Amino acid sequence: MNSKVFLVLRILFGLFLLFFGLNKFFHFMEYGEMSEATGNYFGALMSTKTIVVVAIVEIVSGLALLINKYGALMMLILMSVSINAVLFHVNLEPDSIAGALILLVLNIVMLYCYKDKYKDLLSA
Repeated sequence: MNSKVFLVLRILFGLFLLFFGLNKFFHFMEYGEMSEATGNYFGALMSTKTIVVVAIVEIVSGLALLINKYGALMMLILMSVSINAVLFHVNLEPDSIAGALILLVLNIVMLYCYKDKYKDLLSA
């Protein structure tokens, strides 16, 4: 992939992750009405502090992309968050799946961009 395109994607994805990760702590963006099932799900995430772990993974991943250090590692770790976000929206909030799909697609694109970093890991 073109290095300038990769740079732009890396910075945009880093800002995206930083924004949504910080939102989990500072709540500067409203979530709107939630169904009972969604409220129960978020209640469980909050009570077990899982949402804090997700926020930290997003913030650290965003910073890693912005400062261009450990981005390949963070994209692997972030993939579990991306898949879970899509599964959450598919099952509980399908009307607001766009952000989760953007997260997953950008995560996959970034994994592809870092493919040379994974060669030793994936060699037989």
